[in-house]
Amino acid sequence: MESTLRGVGVSHGVAIGEVRHMGTAVLEPPAKRIPAQEAEREQGRARQAVDAVAADLTARGTLAGGDAQAVLEAQAMMAQDPELMADVDRRIAVGSTAERAVYDAFASYRELLAGAGEYLAGRVADLDDVRNRIVARLLGVPMPGLPDSDKPYVLVARDLAPADTALLDPSLVLGFVTEEGGPTSHSAILARALGVPAVVALPGAVELTEGAVIAVDGSTGEVFVDPGEETKARLEAAAAERRAALAATTGPGATADGHKVPLLANIGGPADVPAAVDAGAEGVGLFRTEFLFLDDSENAPSEAKQVEAYRQVLEAFPEGRVVVRVLDAGADKPLAFLTPADEPNPALGVRGLRALLGHPGILRTQLTALARAAEGLPVHLEVMAPMVADRADARAFAEACREAGLRAKVGVMVEVPSAALRARSVLREVEFLSLGTNDLAQYTFAADRQVGAVSRFQDPWQPALLDLVALSAEAAGAEGKGCGVCGEAASDPLLACVLTGLGVTSLSMGPASIPYVRAALAKHTLAQCERAAAAARAADGAEEARAAARAVLSGE
Repeated sequence: MESTLRGVGVSHGVAIGEVRHMGTAVLEPPAKRIPAQEAEREQGRARQAVDAVAADLTARGTLAGGDAQAVLEAQAMMAQDPELMADVDRRIAVGSTAERAVYDAFASYRELLAGAGEYLAGRVADLDDVRNRIVARLLGVPMPGLPDSDKPYVLVARDLAPADTALLDPSLVLGFVTEEGGPTSHSAILARALGVPAVVALPGAVELTEGAVIAVDGSTGEVFVDPGEETKARLEAAAAERRAALAATTGPGATADGHKVPLLANIGGPADVPAAVDAGAEGVGLFRTEFLFLDDSENAPSEAKQVEAYRQVLEAFPEGRVVVRVLDAGADKPLAFLTPADEPNPALGVRGLRALLGHPGILRTQLTALARAAEGLPVHLEVMAPMVADRADARAFAEACREAGLRAKVGVMVEVPSAALRARSVLREVEFLSLGTNDLAQYTFAADRQVGAVSRFQDPWQPALLDLVALSAEAAGAEGKGCGVCGEAASDPLLACVLTGLGVTSLSMGPASIPYVRAALAKHTLAQCERAAAAARAADGAEEARAAARAVLSGE
């Protein structure tokens, strides 16, 4: 009998197939003791396993490229963390086996992260995956991971590790459903990059029967268990209609009455450029530069290395717009040379621009590298700072850009409610705003973007979040300046229409989402988008806002 479950849709499309569950996690190794003379051998085994897992994660990242590469390389660094390895060696020296020492050392580190607050929950999940891979190698058992199947299936798991998500084969994995995670979790971001339909934060997902047929709607978050023929036909018709709309809509982003809305790409490095170009991106709305700095957590990259990487991206968009975010370190992206190691709550501490202003040499080198990379190119370079809270922050960043001789538009990200509330004041120092809706939601609702239990607050349809977007856009309009959105909210075609109606002037998203958003905008006039935006803001909750906007745009 057909039944319907609802989670959070994070990647567009429809998947219909049989359930296959993710392989089980590694069992806890026995607490055996070893004689002292075997300690050195066990320490060698541990180091070999750690190095092998780190190499495997790095190789997977190289194959996957883009956002996945940055995530997996960070996991590889986590595996080889010197303090963790020192703890493993100490435990072996007092009698633990290699596998038990790894298990216990990671458990201890896990407690430290969890104790630092829920803001590091995403890192805890990544840490668990690294531990499982090392212990599996030491025990000589199969790695936890994707099921072995020769026919397409829908993957179901409690959560998906980045190492598994990054290399999903879309010809076999029709879509996936997880019980945990949120719309901005690593798995959700990678699913969108792969173009695989996905639903996360679905209560009871792991209880779905192996082999049962389910239909997954990655746009609405609905999962239909044992769907009837009528449901299948309806979903397949909707999917076919979307494909036809995508094929029929090309060119720059615009509403049906010609109001231009530039559609830009979010990228994590040069490896993401081909997908952005293929999707018809009109430029880059968010160039994350962390990939350069995560290669070596102890030292910042040289100016020459930065120039080379930046120029590769700038050259790909001649006459286009490229918005570069300077280093956003801290919270779940700690760097030993930049961020404090003992903050009680890193997400509310010294991160983003705050960290850079405390280390002006690192900021100056990056800005100088950007200036050099843009020399002689016709690209429209723009540079923005993350985690700006007020006008003083904006002024400090603008002054640093001028001192570095940077000839580029200077802007700031609106991720902190204070910046939205005082946007007009902030805009007296800079030339544009870019709304990072992921972090803006996190700080507005005090809800960690990686924790599934509070995922409803990470829904970008929350009217309070739309109010902050509207405030920012109104301030930018009054000052005659731009206000874009570069958070994951821009990748939702329906919400993209609402954001346009709120006055947002550009939208930036993962390349896979650009065709969907382009097609949605082309179906509606600016006036319709404005009415949908007003209806969404008048609602009391995210679901009501979504339904109200859909009703307006569908003419109901």
